[in-house]
Amino acid sequence: MFGILQYDFMQKAFVVGILIAVITPCIGITVVLKRFSMIGDSLSHNSLAGVAAGLALGVNPILGAVVFSVVSAFGIDKIRKSFPKYSEIAIAVIMSMGIGLAGIISGFVKNSASFNSFLFGSIVAITDFELYMVAGLSIVVILTVVLLYKELFYITFDEESARLAGIPTGAVGFVFTLLTAITISISARTVGTLVISSLMVLPVACAMQIAKSYRQTMVYAVIFAVMFTITGLYISYYADFKPGGTIVIVGVITLVCILAYKNVIGKVVMKRAFKAEY
Repeated sequence: MFGILQYDFMQKAFVVGILIAVITPCIGITVVLKRFSMIGDSLSHNSLAGVAAGLALGVNPILGAVVFSVVSAFGIDKIRKSFPKYSEIAIAVIMSMGIGLAGIISGFVKNSASFNSFLFGSIVAITDFELYMVAGLSIVVILTVVLLYKELFYITFDEESARLAGIPTGAVGFVFTLLTAITISISARTVGTLVISSLMVLPVACAMQIAKSYRQTMVYAVIFAVMFTITGLYISYYADFKPGGTIVIVGVITLVCILAYKNVIGKVVMKRAFKAEY
């Protein structure tokens, strides 16, 4: 495995991939527990439109993804407040907008190969600028999650009680929305815009099967995400697969194995309990 690290582009891929693997579960745990899992898909499609806009205008596509994702995230928040009983409408509307814009703007991209590299990620296309940008933004996300750990914990489970307890839920929600948009957009190059939402959900889903607390779930989710990323990049390099898709498939297989193991263990425990009773 260490042999592939002799290449500069693989070193960048592993550094960026691990950074993204650390921050995505930190955001993903709140997204999953608040039942907003589809927000990742919505913002990823809008980040893809930002990528297309960046390529068409000749600016860095990651910057375009960040701008489009941030605007879309606050668009979702605004529409949700207009439909308090049907908040899923906001996600559907913004996702539709992202798909439409990506389809239109991509027609102005001259190099379709560059655009396609963002769909499922590309381990060979990470530039030094993107590496530094991802590193900087990742540090910001990690520090913010650490500083707002208690606040995010409270609004995740009971936003109304958090408000009554004096927590500025509006400001915390604003920051969380911003972090979600940034996390998704900076993941476009390595993981891919079409699969980043899966990386936000799968590690958390795996962690929820074995963790016994919120803190444990976050820690285990980060460990799973890093494992998925390292394994996925390793396999994608030698098998010539798309890195984003490979990382996600590793995550799916892991989740299936955990569920199957728990199912077998559960049956054994029930069988022993039945024998002991009779």
